[in-house]
Amino acid sequence: MERKFIDLAKEKARGIPALQGTSVPAVFCDAVRVQLRECALLFISGKIGVDDSGALAGRGMREQTRQVLENIKAVLTREGGTMDDIVRVRVYATQVDAASLRDIHDVRSQFWTPGKYPASTLVRVDQLIRDGALIEIDADAVLATS
Repeated sequence: MERKFIDLAKEKARGIPALQGTSVPAVFCDAVRVQLRECALLFISGKIGVDDSGALAGRGMREQTRQVLENIKAVLTREGGTMDDIVRVRVYATQVDAASLRDIHDVRSQFWTPGKYPASTLVRVDQLIRDGALIEIDADAVLATS
């Protein structure tokens, strides 16, 4: 078994305002890949809806959910996987009203092939680490080895 720690961060504070300008690093990586003989397990850290510049991708659930899934997809693509390789997601949302749930699931339906949806947990939270963030998703994937 081999472990690979995947770090796509541009700076050690990883965009966390409380750590910026200090010597304290954000102590997590984007994902950990565990290579087994027959497959690789990929554990992707929670992603929020920020773009490459660190800005929130809008103020609504739909825009932020789309960006979260694009961020997860980027990690998967880098590791040779697809969204259909994800077997489980955990979703943390600050809004779980009917409109927000429709937005979350409508956007999610655009990222997975019907019939290949991952197991999923949805938890309502009062707040996420970033002010204005409405949703965070982490994911676990099983990648085929060549």
